[in-house]
Amino acid sequence: MNRLSSLSLILTILLVSCSTAKHSTSSCYQQRNYTYEQYIERFYPIAVEQMQRHGIPASITLAQGLLESGAGNSSLTRKSNNHFGIKADSSWKGKRTTSRDNGKNCYFRVYDNPRESYEDHSKFLVGRERYASLFKLNKKDYKGWAKGLKKAGYAEDPGYPNKLISLIERYELYKYDNYSKKDIAGTSSLAYSYSGTRQIYLSSGLPYIIADTGDTFKSLSKETGVSRRKLIKYNDLYKEYEIKAGDIIYLDKKNNKAQKPHKFHTTTEGESLYSISQKYGIKLKKLLDMNPQFKSYAKLKVGDILILR
Repeated sequence: MNRLSSLSLILTILLVSCSTAKHSTSSCYQQRNYTYEQYIERFYPIAVEQMQRHGIPASITLAQGLLESGAGNSSLTRKSNNHFGIKADSSWKGKRTTSRDNGKNCYFRVYDNPRESYEDHSKFLVGRERYASLFKLNKKDYKGWAKGLKKAGYAEDPGYPNKLISLIERYELYKYDNYSKKDIAGTSSLAYSYSGTRQIYLSSGLPYIIADTGDTFKSLSKETGVSRRKLIKYNDLYKEYEIKAGDIIYLDKKNNKAQKPHKFHTTTEGESLYSISQKYGIKLKKLLDMNPQFKSYAKLKVGDILILR
C-alpha cells in the first residue's frame, strides 16, 4: 500500500520477470526467499480454512499476507498481528495502533494473534459491497482476484495485481486452491494462533522456535503454552539441561522418521546424532534404531551416512 521505494521497485522487477513464465520456472525457484517459504508453511492451513469458510482463494490470501506483512516481518505485523494492513476506521471496535502509511500516521487494527487477522481479512472482503463481484469468480481464478482487488480499491499501488500474481506463481501458491479440509487435518493450530512476538517456524509439519539467550524451559512454557515437561520430552532433553541461544526447540512431538524427500544425511563438521535428529524433526531413539551402528553419543565423522527413513 505504500509508495514504491527503489528497493521495492527492484523486487517488482524480479516478481514480474518470474510471472512471464507459466507458473514457476527453475530460475524463479532459485530466487525463492526462505523467509517467505517459512511464512507459507506456517500459514497455509489457516488460508485453506478461510477459503473453505468464505470462498476466498487460499493463494490470494497467502500472497496478500506475504506482501502486506513482509512475510510476517513488518513492524505492524510483529507488534499488532496485522498481516493485511487493514486500517481501523470508525466501524472497528477493537484495539488500534498508529503506523505510517504514504507519509502520514494512520490507525490500524490490532489483533491478539495471527488467526484473528486472517479471519478479519476474510470478513473485511465478504462484508463490503465493492468486493462482491470477486466472489462470482472461480476460486481458482487467482489472476481475476488479483486484478479485482486493485480495481475495487484494496491497494493504491498500480503494480499490486502483478505482485500478487508473481508471488502466487513463484511459490506455487495456486496449489492450495485445490486443498480441502482433509489436506489440513492434523496440522498444528499453534503455528498460527500463537500470540507471542517470537517467530514460530515449521519443519516437517512441526512447529518450533529458535531459543534466545536467557530462555529456560519455564519461560518458554509460559510463552508458548506448552508444558515444561512436554518441552523436555519433545526435544529428547533432560530437566537439568540449560537451553542455549540457537537451540531448536520443538513445540510438538517429533516424527518417527524424516519426511519425504529426505532419505539419507551425510554428516558435516560438528554434527551429532542429536543435532541431526533436531534438524529433521526425528525422535532421537528412532534415529538410533535406524542407524544401530552408531551409539547414542558417538562422535560422528565427516562423511558418515545416516538413514533418515
